[in-house]
Amino acid sequence: MFCDNLIRMRKINQLTQEDVAEKVGVTRQSVAKWESGETVPDLDKCRVLADLFGVTLDDLANYEPKENMGLGVPPKGKHLFGMVTVGDKGQIVIPAKARKVFNISAGDRLVVLGDETQGMAILKAQEFLALAGMVMKLQDGK
Repeated sequence: MFCDNLIRMRKINQLTQEDVAEKVGVTRQSVAKWESGETVPDLDKCRVLADLFGVTLDDLANYEPKENMGLGVPPKGKHLFGMVTVGDKGQIVIPAKARKVFNISAGDRLVVLGDETQGMAILKAQEFLALAGMVMKLQDGK
């Protein structure tokens, strides 16, 4: 997985093996060996690579595109949790991984926002209401 992710991230970022080698502080041959799976960089070099590509170290090492419709490693903090199907009454099931990442539990209240050109967003109600309260206080202070 690591070697495939490294190749994919290098190509997405339009970098040559030489470019990556220069930014990481190794030889082009080292990068070629990493990409072939012959060797694996040490942890410090992996951190530099993850920072270079703007991804998490875990995703650089373990991300499997087949889990997310064949797409490449997502940027840090960005997720593609998969597809859901809308039921007869408009209900959806939030994927387990999304519930875990965003700490959503049964009984939590969610706010659904929409923009007809950009789509929908789902937020936890308490965070949304806290943000809305801060905005209101700022407006009152003007």
